Amino acid sequence: MMIPFNTPYFTGKETDYIKDAVVRKRISGNGYYTQKCQTFFEENYNFLKCLLTTSCTDALEMAAILIDIQPGDEVIVPSYTFVSSANAFVLRGAKIVFADSRKDHPGIDEDKLEGLITSKTKAIVPVHYAGVACDMDKIMALADKYNLFVIEDAAQAIDSFYTGKDGVKRALGSIGHLSAFSFHETKNIIAGEGGMLVVNDPQFVKRAEIIWEKGTNRSAFFKGEVDKYGWVDVGSSFLPSEIIAAFLWAQLENLVEIQYKRLEIWRTYSLELTDWALTQGIQLPILPDYATNNAHMFYIRCKSAEQRDQLIQFLKGRNIQAVFHYLSLHKSPYHKELSNGVELVQSDFLSETLVRLPFYLNMDLNKVIAELKQFN
Repeated sequence: MMIPFNTPYFTGKETDYIKDAVVRKRISGNGYYTQKCQTFFEENYNFLKCLLTTSCTDALEMAAILIDIQPGDEVIVPSYTFVSSANAFVLRGAKIVFADSRKDHPGIDEDKLEGLITSKTKAIVPVHYAGVACDMDKIMALADKYNLFVIEDAAQAIDSFYTGKDGVKRALGSIGHLSAFSFHETKNIIAGEGGMLVVNDPQFVKRAEIIWEKGTNRSAFFKGEVDKYGWVDVGSSFLPSEIIAAFLWAQLENLVEIQYKRLEIWRTYSLELTDWALTQGIQLPILPDYATNNAHMFYIRCKSAEQRDQLIQFLKGRNIQAVFHYLSLHKSPYHKELSNGVELVQSDFLSETLVRLPFYLNMDLNKVIAELKQFN
């Protein structure tokens, strides 16, 4: 039997809450379960305002509208990320300036960001890869110095934290002006698809609700703040149905248990593979001292593309699905003609060598580890 890379975890309450949403006779969105989910995040993670979206991509697109991206604006994005991190701003006419990754971690190299900033730079988009924090003190200091917006791509970062130089522990997604989360079925907490925009800067709260509601002040109408609603701004259909929110609520109720089990898997991988990795010249994940681990994934970095391909094929032959991750966006067919020959060594190395191991609750972890140890 094949051990897949991922299998969605269900708590058992998802369909119960979906049925309840149907009984409540309001399933088009921004209803009972949407409000429960948004309140959960605001109360537990110190987010100022949360708005569920149909995807993390939609949340990023909302962020691009909120900071008023115009043609010619520049946005700094890591090359080693999913295409949505860049696409959301390209759709508004921005020029993407790609940044390299760190040597010790796939996250953006904070020490090289200042050299990428120009008079046209509008925002920085740090991606918290594998749920591990970027150094937000450095990034926010640059934002303050150059009057830039910071939009955290926290797609993988639910229930993960950053401790700044001031000793304060903050949830990822609560630090930048805006942030975006994903509840795709490959994430820790899922809704099939689904995402969330987090607004931390008060200046964006009112307009975010308008953009979320197709450019209307419908949210204000339902709060009794206006006696009728109409078209007042740009926007789109960003909010998800109550079906998605009901599914998500079943997951959020079990977040502590899910996270506990995922951390056990991550720790077992790390403990059991340490010696094997050393003998193979393979690097296991490194956690900066300012970051927590939310056990979103367990990845390894091979010493070469050849070793990576051999390992994936070796595991495939033993019915275990391990997968690589992103291809450097600056070398993508869409963007390579615009990149001016920029070299991003770490991003390219990660594209060639990173492998993600199977990671899901109730998996046969012992088999995966045993088979890995046979590879040499």
